Amino acid sequence: MFSVTPRSKVKLVAKMLKAIHAQESKKAAREKAKAVVEELRFMKMKEAAKKVEDSIEETLTYCDFPSEHWTRIRTNNVIERLNREIRRRTRVVGSFPDGNSALMLVCARLRHVAGTQWGNKKYMNMKHLEVAIEDDSIAG
Repeated sequence: MFSVTPRSKVKLVAKMLKAIHAQESKKAAREKAKAVVEELRFMKMKEAAKKVEDSIEETLTYCDFPSEHWTRIRTNNVIERLNREIRRRTRVVGSFPDGNSALMLVCARLRHVAGTQWGNKKYMNMKHLEVAIEDDSIAG
């Protein structure tokens, strides 16, 4: 998206995209996306408007899940946190003699995370999803 946005407008476009995903329902997000597309066209950013128009449905798939899960599905904080931890560990070492030693360090860190409480924390409460599945099976 930002590759087709002028540098001076990146912050404004980012706010527009965040506004789309801050809506309370998928229908409201679609309506906001249409308004954003029109605004982008008015600002003479046709390529950016086309990108939003073509890919908005793909970015709103998280809305198909229970609303309690939206922020967890929409973001990738767990993966980012794990990547930061690996980056921090590899910076301490500096340079590795070969690729296998770097891989061994990363795998050791992943094993540690998987074996400790940090790896056992529940990221989402699945009861909301189970209720939604039960409701669908009863209705269907």
